[in-house]
Amino acid sequence: MDNINNMLTVLCVLIMCFMVGGLAENCDGVSGCVNALGSVISKDTFNNMLKHRNDAACPAKGFYTYEAFIQAAKSFPAFASTGDAATRKREVAAFLGQTSHETTGGWATAPDGPYAWGYCFKEEKNPSAYCQPSTQYPCAPGKKYYGRGPIQLTWNYNYGQCGKAIGVDLLKNPDLVATDAVISFKTALWFWMTPQSPKPSCHNVITGQWNPSPTDNAANRLPGYGTITNIINGGLECGRGQDARVADRIGFYKRYCDILRVGYGSNLDCYSQKPFGSASLIELVSSMMI
Repeated sequence: MDNINNMLTVLCVLIMCFMVGGLAENCDGVSGCVNALGSVISKDTFNNMLKHRNDAACPAKGFYTYEAFIQAAKSFPAFASTGDAATRKREVAAFLGQTSHETTGGWATAPDGPYAWGYCFKEEKNPSAYCQPSTQYPCAPGKKYYGRGPIQLTWNYNYGQCGKAIGVDLLKNPDLVATDAVISFKTALWFWMTPQSPKPSCHNVITGQWNPSPTDNAANRLPGYGTITNIINGGLECGRGQDARVADRIGFYKRYCDILRVGYGSNLDCYSQKPFGSASLIELVSSMMI
């Protein structure tokens, strides 16, 4: 009888893992489920999406690994675990689409196309110090806070806020964002998951948890991938009609959705959206990456 009860216990845990994580590979015996990201994107799929990130021409060669992505996501359990299977896939495609644009090494005639060259860079080209006087997040002597990592984290106050959230002193050690891949992914996930009023979080937009206000509706900011572009770099890219940078973000996103076999959703661009008004943490650096 005890053996039967033990077998039933294990079976129940496995069923719960399927319900929460999507696949049994996310289960660790009877200890429960690991984060859901691994059920959405396998290592082979990750490598296919970021096909040329380890090319000899890419400065970030060997840095961005699948294992680091999975480990970093454990600190943000709502990422890739919110909503149905399609929503979870769409979030991963959107996250990798936006960050691939920020770190792209692709060009129009690149091998396998321009959207196979995400995560080629880990640091901003021709960087400045990006130090703004601050009593709360003062710049450390000799340190620079230029764009680093998948989201190109920029400015001392953003390094300070992000470091506080993930438990690492990034004010004193900003280079960790370009030398520790787990920390690097954590900075991007922190940005993705954190609202910056009046902006919602990218996570809430792509998972359908954001309800546009009357002001948002009047500005044509509607649920969809386009509003995420507005959150990230709206001041430079949105409300300007056709824009090559916006199109590049969409190109990455569509490729990744196709690989994950999920629909794109609606409102992919921000051509007719008004920017939110306040500059995001990477607006001043993202234009330098393309």
